[in-house]
Amino acid sequence: MANLSPINLLGTGIRSPREPTFYRALREIVLNRDTVTAAAIWVLLTIIGELSFLQIDMFGDAATKQGDFIDDAFILLMVLAIPIFTLVITMILYVVFKFRAKGDEIEDAAPTRTHTKWVGFWLAWTTILCLVVIVHPGYTGILELRATNAEEPDLTVNVTGRRWQWIYEYEGRDVSLFTKDEMLVLPNHSLIRFNVTAEDQDVIHSFWIPAFRMKIDAVPGLTTYFDVETTETGHFNDDVNFRVQCAELCGNDHSLMFTRVEVVEPAEFEQWIADQAA
Repeated sequence: MANLSPINLLGTGIRSPREPTFYRALREIVLNRDTVTAAAIWVLLTIIGELSFLQIDMFGDAATKQGDFIDDAFILLMVLAIPIFTLVITMILYVVFKFRAKGDEIEDAAPTRTHTKWVGFWLAWTTILCLVVIVHPGYTGILELRATNAEEPDLTVNVTGRRWQWIYEYEGRDVSLFTKDEMLVLPNHSLIRFNVTAEDQDVIHSFWIPAFRMKIDAVPGLTTYFDVETTETGHFNDDVNFRVQCAELCGNDHSLMFTRVEVVEPAEFEQWIADQAA
């Protein structure tokens, strides 16, 4: 290695034990400047990303109490994920544009195999973040969605999936729906329990009402269930999220396996039940 002057050492990234303090300080200033610049870009992209996301109404209003919690959980996870996404994008783009090869340079600096501080910092804060989301909205979400399991519902609807339609029975009301053209009418401000299964010789379906934000598999020979507390009236004709949609690929007419939903006030629902049972 001939001609290893401090200037050449600074340019190649090779550190000499006899490197003057001035050049060592200059190297640290350059590294700090890169760190500060990258951090500033990261903060700017994060602010833009957060503000842009919070301006987007992706799903419309939820029509159930459980749906409100699910929406809040989704927003929280996205708010936490955006800084991670922008950090990765910032690091990649900054390195590509700032440290790319220039001109005829073909020799790289000596590689840094491990940056212990960065590894420790990354491990610590990602571990903390994972633990936080496991507790909330993870564990707290499970408790929230199961909070009504021991309560007596205002209405129980038994749902059976088969290729490619849903069959509904209003338990204790002597009303059933057998064709996909019929409307699934539900009462507002009510605790509704859906018992969901599929015919024994059928395939797995998935019972999903987008406006309620709730979804559960319909499995042949197994009955699953979930509860919702309705909080908003609505009609499929006004909002396509008021529908039952199969969310499990189940064959040729999977996309057509849906039922229109209408949520009405309790008095109107009781009148509808009386009309259907007559």
